[in-house]
Amino acid sequence: MEKTNKINIRVRYSETDKMGVVYHGNYAQYLEIARVEWLRALGVSYRWMEENGVMLPVVSLQLNYKKSAKYDDLLTVEARLKKTPTVKIEFDYTIFDEVGDIIAEGNTILAFINSETLRPMRCPDYILNKL
Repeated sequence: MEKTNKINIRVRYSETDKMGVVYHGNYAQYLEIARVEWLRALGVSYRWMEENGVMLPVVSLQLNYKKSAKYDDLLTVEARLKKTPTVKIEFDYTIFDEVGDIIAEGNTILAFINSETLRPMRCPDYILNKL
């Protein structure tokens, strides 16, 4: 199973260092934006999930940097669901620059958590049914 969504992000000045290169910690935010938009494209928002008792914290984050992104670059962030979610949901990511070169590759694993009990829970049916 592979469900993919792509988004574009323009690198802002505040995301760069003195050399105009994107600070490494900002890539995690780019992955989060892509993941949130992946869910939105599926018809589910983080806000709605949280209002309905489901939290989705990151339990693992991996990033491999290939090339520097710079101020004002237009990046494409591709988020791909790795497998059918269970109590966890896993995404692979590729970040491309404007000419299609790979800037970075990443992976995140998130856990479905019941906001009342703070215990892990299975992926909600409303997500599984859309997949």
